Amino acid sequence: MTIVGMRLVNHEPNAIDLRTTPVHLGLGSRAKPVEGFAWDPEVLHAYSAVAADGAEGRMVTIFDGDGLGDHWERHPAGDELVVCLSGSVTVTRDVDGVPDRVVLGPGEATVNPAGTWHAVDMAGPASILTITAGLDTDHRPRTEARPTEHAGTSGPRTP
Repeated sequence: MTIVGMRLVNHEPNAIDLRTTPVHLGLGSRAKPVEGFAWDPEVLHAYSAVAADGAEGRMVTIFDGDGLGDHWERHPAGDELVVCLSGSVTVTRDVDGVPDRVVLGPGEATVNPAGTWHAVDMAGPASILTITAGLDTDHRPRTEARPTEHAGTSGPRTP
């Protein structure tokens, strides 16, 4: 599946806003903005084909938010780095059914291990930067205290 208009840009001479244009880190030490990217299930599914680096590709994004995250997610292809840029962020991981919480302030980071279900909550306005192995990312609605194994959608959405 290819989404019309989504592509990796070979050279971008201007500033890149990571809030609206993720950057794909790929094979050969490449860093390319993802033009035409959107947080839409169809686009998320197509991102893996456009990026074409499989488990070695990483997506770099910035998220601004305020409040509880609405989903659990996991990234089976690799670890995810979450860096708090401003505010306060709590990353909750489901470790064998037990919540493991890490509170981050500005400049602090944590690593979500590959395949670990996690959710992100922001205490007041906050910003995070994520570097994510997006291939085959799974999402689950955050309607229960912990995610289930058999319901949800896939795609490289982060954090």
